[in-house]
Amino acid sequence: MREPDASTALAPAAQAGLTGRGVVVAVIDSGVHPGHGHIAAGRLGPGVMVLPDGGVVEGEDVWLDGLGHGTAVTAAIQEKAPDAVCLPVRVFRGALKTSAAGLIAAIRWSVAARADVINLSLGSLNPAHADAFAAVVDEAAAAGAVVVAAAQANGAPCYPGALDGVVGVDVDWDCPREVYEVRRRDGRALVVASGYPRPIPGVAPSRNLYGVSFAVAQVSGFAARACEGLGDAERGPARVRALHDRLWARSPTS
Repeated sequence: MREPDASTALAPAAQAGLTGRGVVVAVIDSGVHPGHGHIAAGRLGPGVMVLPDGGVVEGEDVWLDGLGHGTAVTAAIQEKAPDAVCLPVRVFRGALKTSAAGLIAAIRWSVAARADVINLSLGSLNPAHADAFAAVVDEAAAAGAVVVAAAQANGAPCYPGALDGVVGVDVDWDCPREVYEVRRRDGRALVVASGYPRPIPGVAPSRNLYGVSFAVAQVSGFAARACEGLGDAERGPARVRALHDRLWARSPTS
């Protein structure tokens, strides 16, 4: 896997014309509201709800969003990769909170559903969970799926986003929503993107949802476009390495 050789590499002009066609993105969050104006319901695949104990609940309405967060995250992904298929994996119900076991089970379900990109806005700050997350990230890579997740929260490492092999994301409030940057931090490549979701007409950004969750969503959308660019490349770790290389690639003009 080739990492950027400079502290900052502007992207993603190399993905021009790509829309995520043929790519599956699992969105591990609070579900999605298919009737929302920012959601392309026809590009949603079958979803599930994953309980804190790791149990998986199937059904037509178990993945419906009652919080709004997952809907906004999915909208940001669809904005960047409108032809990707998004699978709602609902882990948050009454609040944006679940267990490490629930997140790990959600990643495993996403791998079994043959997701190419697994979007995980949040994670665990408990380093005791690092090994368990590393194991499931390895399982995802073996299937050719890349995990995109927040690298830190409140200045502390966030798992699995802080692990090698994961596309770790941080927020940059000055970064335009149309691009992302790849930076080296503490010897590791880190992707930074805007923390603002799709704008709502008449609503100030400060009154809308915002945060690292939406930086992760933007990067997942860009990753879906990069996946399309891989075509029929073999699955497995080689595919994940190739995807990282595409994300790190500079545009011809940068």
